[in-house]
Amino acid sequence: MPDEVLLWRASMFPHRPGIPIPRTPKVAFLFLTVGPLPLGPLWERFFHGHEKLFNIYVHSLPGFEPDHARSSVFFGRHIPSQETKWGDISMCDAERRLLANALLDYENERFVLVSESCAPLWNFTFTYDYLINSHHSFIGVFDDPGPFGRGRYSEPMLPEVTLSNWRKGAQWFEVNRELAIYIVADTIYYPKFRDFCKPVCYVDEHYLPTMMFIEFAAHLANRSVTAVDWSRGGSHPGIFGHEDAVQYVDGRRWDRSCMYNGEPGHICYLFARKFSPNSLEPLLQHSTF
Repeated sequence: MPDEVLLWRASMFPHRPGIPIPRTPKVAFLFLTVGPLPLGPLWERFFHGHEKLFNIYVHSLPGFEPDHARSSVFFGRHIPSQETKWGDISMCDAERRLLANALLDYENERFVLVSESCAPLWNFTFTYDYLINSHHSFIGVFDDPGPFGRGRYSEPMLPEVTLSNWRKGAQWFEVNRELAIYIVADTIYYPKFRDFCKPVCYVDEHYLPTMMFIEFAAHLANRSVTAVDWSRGGSHPGIFGHEDAVQYVDGRRWDRSCMYNGEPGHICYLFARKFSPNSLEPLLQHSTF
């Protein structure tokens, strides 16, 4: 389906309350990738034995030909894709494309965006329970008054988006079905960001955080469940490889500084990035699943 048809179909939802059919809530894992999945064996181990509780959708660059074995959880899970560019509206298009494909399966209840450089920190059961039982969706939302936050705002976004509502956050989100439907159905904020958040605005850092803050602030945990290390400075996060991947994982796993369902002292992160391909072996050896 072309995007226009796909987004239209995915935006439909029942108005009648209750679910009169058997349904097992699933977590949809949305892989936004360039091509190969270098950490694929780690994810295979993570998913093994839980096939009834998840679905996988992979968006890679056009022309990439996956060669997964038929026994792989990734076999046949690539969706029709289009070209994407870092910091461009095409990144948001890919995210909406992934969400829309996942929304067509009514059993998908939670939707988490990950990349080929992401790794799970906990076993599947803990991750599933954490997401399914959460009262909130996990999108990083904060007000940055500096040049890389409010300095990217453009007045032609008025009246839908005001400077006081302008927000910033990481693109690696996790949302429930209600918010996912709103994202694919949006025709109010998307045109504003498409037309006026460029070229150094980095739309993928502002579109969802701003829209969700305006429409669903009370539904958000105001944080991501994917850990990223920005301590090294620069426009890209730190990359971890064979020598330091395990140390980074251990540090992120035991961060208990977050609120969860209104209670403090809970684990913050379920996933982490960015890991280089040569981190696979130590991560496999260190995994608890």
